[in-house]
Amino acid sequence: MRAIVLDRSLEALPVFRLSDSADDGAITFAPAGGGRWRVLPSPGDRLPGTFDQDVYVELLHRYHEAGMPEDGVITFTLHAFLRSMGRRVDGRTYEQLRAALGRLERTTLESTGVYFSAAAGGPLDGSFTILSSVVIDRRRLADREQLALFPALSAAEPGDARVALSPVLRANIAASYTATLSVAHYQRLASPVARRLYRLLEVAREEGKLAWRVGLEGLAEQLPLSQRYPSHLQRVLQPAHEALLDAGIVREAAVRQHQREWYVDYVLASRHS
Repeated sequence: MRAIVLDRSLEALPVFRLSDSADDGAITFAPAGGGRWRVLPSPGDRLPGTFDQDVYVELLHRYHEAGMPEDGVITFTLHAFLRSMGRRVDGRTYEQLRAALGRLERTTLESTGVYFSAAAGGPLDGSFTILSSVVIDRRRLADREQLALFPALSAAEPGDARVALSPVLRANIAASYTATLSVAHYQRLASPVARRLYRLLEVAREEGKLAWRVGLEGLAEQLPLSQRYPSHLQRVLQPAHEALLDAGIVREAAVRQHQREWYVDYVLASRHS
């Protein structure tokens, strides 16, 4: 299985907006166990979204494939990276990728006793970013002066990227505090909500929860989803659940009401099913 090894602590927390129409202020999440988690956009920028989620997963895939280098540095061409993501390669997607890498470097993740840090040996009180540095060199350096005369062409010009993964994430991965995805399963899921659910379900698997019941409201905050009414949440979750069932990731996914509370029940399938 081609694997994507992710930081389990980060996977359990909301980072990426799953709806373009959602409020683009800070994400705030308060787990039942206490503490607070916030995702703060860089001034003048928006929060990471669905494209950024896919970029993040591909970065971690490449980090694992590279043998988890000690300095956390990953190098790639923008062209090859987009192809690996299964995205069209053109000027628009080059610009999307550059913007996403910038957001992963500048978006602040703030933990108050929520994010488990292997380096600290317990919940972190502090902040970090997913990427600690991003450098993108344009191709055809000899043509740089000419490209400067044509901003639209310059923006579409591909390049070579050198990014460094945060030492906070790397410490958790090195300590095997991880969740593992299958590249094939992740790419088969077309819906951003299904992809996010897959990431969260693999956290449950690592914690030994092959059958997982979660409150509907709590799940919405953890993903996160902007919808709050149970009927609206069910409409968003239903196609994602169908995709997870079709991909063989879960054997059951159902929204149920018990007394006055709404829950979602998942039964995970075997990884070999």
